[in-house]
Amino acid sequence: MVTLAAEHISVVRAGRKLLDDVCVAFASPGATAIIGPNGAGKSTLLKTLAGLLAPTSGSVIVDGRTLDTIQAAHRAAMIGYMPQQFEPHWDIQLRDLVRISCERAVGSQGRRTPDDILAAHRIEALAEQRWSTLSGGERARALLSMVLAVDPPILLADEPAASLDPGYRLELLQKIAERGKAGICVTVMHDIDLAFRFFDQIVMLDAGRVVASGHARDVYERTVLDDAFGVNFVRSRKGELRLINPGFLRGEGPCRR
Repeated sequence: MVTLAAEHISVVRAGRKLLDDVCVAFASPGATAIIGPNGAGKSTLLKTLAGLLAPTSGSVIVDGRTLDTIQAAHRAAMIGYMPQQFEPHWDIQLRDLVRISCERAVGSQGRRTPDDILAAHRIEALAEQRWSTLSGGERARALLSMVLAVDPPILLADEPAASLDPGYRLELLQKIAERGKAGICVTVMHDIDLAFRFFDQIVMLDAGRVVASGHARDVYERTVLDDAFGVNFVRSRKGELRLINPGFLRGEGPCRR
């Protein structure tokens, strides 16, 4: 079993506290969505968990070890990070990008070729395409294949389905959430309804602090969800969220409670 935790993490940049004493733990198997309003600190937390951003105070713990004591190659084999945007330094073929991903960390699966990985993600037809020629949906699927090339036990994804068509969005989120069945999957989400649909655990941030954390069905019922987003959600028996904001519908703009 793999474990990942943020212990009393605070991040201050340019005099602004982006994260404020955040404590949250993840264990395998498990798929967690991080939700919250804009500016809540979601991406900051994910980058800190990935080791891309050093906390001002506190520690990230992976399997009982502080992240900054783990060698970079081993960290790359342990943690796969899927950013919101990715642009390679060179506009090369996808097969070569996957090959580079396979070679970047100790413990990569030597028996699996880039073509094997592309086939596993059903994008082998894109193997000879250069990155600049891929559509948004193709890039998202390609990026996931690159991140998972070394089969990391921890997957961190930052709004992976943003701006994708509904079909691509559902397919990608399902594949990402399924990673939680064998390891840890932590995903920043803006689609609140899909967060509750695909992920077992929810962590909600507001103003850099954890305001709710637990099983999705428990967080789903709490009014803190309405308070954080400043809107009223109607909860259906099927577990779906619907937004009710009369002021907005009248053209009065968002109304915080």
